[in-house]
Amino acid sequence: MKSTLLKPELEELLAKKDYPAIKEFCEEEHPEIVAEMLGSLEIPQIWQVLTLLSIDRRANIFSRLDEDIQEELADFISRKDLALIISEMPADDRVDLLRRFPEEKREPILSAIAHAEREDIRRLFGYKEGTAGAVMTSEYVTLKPNQTVSEAIAAIRRDALNKETVYYAYIIDDQRRLIGFVSLRDLILSDPNALIQDIMHEEVISVKADEDQEVAARTIQKYDLIALPVVDEHGVLVGIITHDDAVDIITQEQTEDMEKLMAIAGAHEAAGYMKTSTWKHFKRRVVWIVALAALGLFSGSVVHSFEDTLMKLMILALYMPMVADTGGNTGSQTATVVVRALALREIGPKDFFRILFKEIRIGLLLGTILAVLSFGKVLFLSQDTYIPPGFSLERIGLAIAVALGLQVVSSAIVGASLPLLAAFLKADPAVVASPALTTVVDVTGLLIYFTSAKYILGL
Repeated sequence: MKSTLLKPELEELLAKKDYPAIKEFCEEEHPEIVAEMLGSLEIPQIWQVLTLLSIDRRANIFSRLDEDIQEELADFISRKDLALIISEMPADDRVDLLRRFPEEKREPILSAIAHAEREDIRRLFGYKEGTAGAVMTSEYVTLKPNQTVSEAIAAIRRDALNKETVYYAYIIDDQRRLIGFVSLRDLILSDPNALIQDIMHEEVISVKADEDQEVAARTIQKYDLIALPVVDEHGVLVGIITHDDAVDIITQEQTEDMEKLMAIAGAHEAAGYMKTSTWKHFKRRVVWIVALAALGLFSGSVVHSFEDTLMKLMILALYMPMVADTGGNTGSQTATVVVRALALREIGPKDFFRILFKEIRIGLLLGTILAVLSFGKVLFLSQDTYIPPGFSLERIGLAIAVALGLQVVSSAIVGASLPLLAAFLKADPAVVASPALTTVVDVTGLLIYFTSAKYILGL
């Protein structure tokens, strides 16, 4: 029965107790599809379906359920059933699950897990969250350099079911130090009697266990690796990070950077919008919104200080939003590309003046085009506007054009400087860039706008 059921059909099968049909569906469909389908059911119904399956299939589907459903199921089922599922889950997935439990709940579960798996979980728990060690798995293949190719293939065939990936086998010495690797392709194409040490690749790309997880994920992405070995400070192999985990890490980091750019505080997780409560959304947004609203008073102070200028030429008020918006857009563009380049390690604080020089040139080009366009806009749209004696529309248009051009250049400078300064001070560039950028660009933009008008128009 190769078919994709709908939620009502699955509920109908449960109501009819047509367990053979449900079991067949769960065994023939991809675990991800089954998990997605089960996610729409109530917790008792999900468990009812899972109990129909073998323990390895049950664990495979369980590990693909949404995190909140996993936690609800963990509360619903017995400790023994949960321990069986966790024992069959991939090493990194079961550690992620247990990390979300409070310690008083975690320890009873661990005590019900077999000794070998329990010790492996505790070892992985020893690595700080957010590091390569915290996301690695211990399910990898190792070989010795003095083994023959035929012995290596036999060993891989014997252990394959318990390993997350067998496409790479890692060569270790007697102290478990990583000295090379071979691919499955290397083994298949080599002479069965050849020694591993004669065919292994000695130049191994690896990452330290205490390195940031994003560095590991970017390394996998850069070198198109299926898996990346993780070593300790002595070069001892302690685990691997697979490409699917790298995708999850990059997604998580991108979510974090995006939310920080938009001044959203709190934990940055790739959870669905609808699955996050209204109160949690409020708490994550309110701090920066209130702080920025308070800082926005500076903009009001600048306008107030130039009140006489506005009273003399009300036409200037018509073009204030254009200057402010253009500056904000320019600054945001600059900050975005700089933060991205910092995240990818393409640039660093040491490149400050090179980046600043480049952004000034870009700002001058953009500012020149926008200044010309704004001058034409003023002449075309404001030709019927009242102009007080002693002033001309052309001079007013020139003042606005100069202000806009200068605002674009200054916004590019601010947009590049803030994230670079944050990186220099070891702060998160994404957090600093966007929230501070809006206020700084608004204040500097108004100062540039009114100062240009004052001097060019002689106010």
